[in-house]
Amino acid sequence: MTTARKVITELAPAAGSESEPPETNTAYQAIVNAFNQHPDQPFRARELHELLDLPTDEASVNVTRARLGRLLRQGFLTQPGRGRYQKRT
Repeated sequence: MTTARKVITELAPAAGSESEPPETNTAYQAIVNAFNQHPDQPFRARELHELLDLPTDEASVNVTRARLGRLLRQGFLTQPGRGRYQKRT
């Protein structure tokens, strides 16, 4: 029993300490915050990258396009035009 408690104590984070959130959660939160700050403005993925000071290389923008597609399917965003995303009101 003592050994099990020792192993659990070593593996479990200390009380009150929070682990770092995964990078994807941070990216999704930044995207959602941008749409919350500009609810009536449609964005393209590259415009969103420029607004959030994210890298504008093609691979990074494609990852954001995939994230925007997921938010669209979840009903958080609408697509007023091809490649444009806007917060659902």
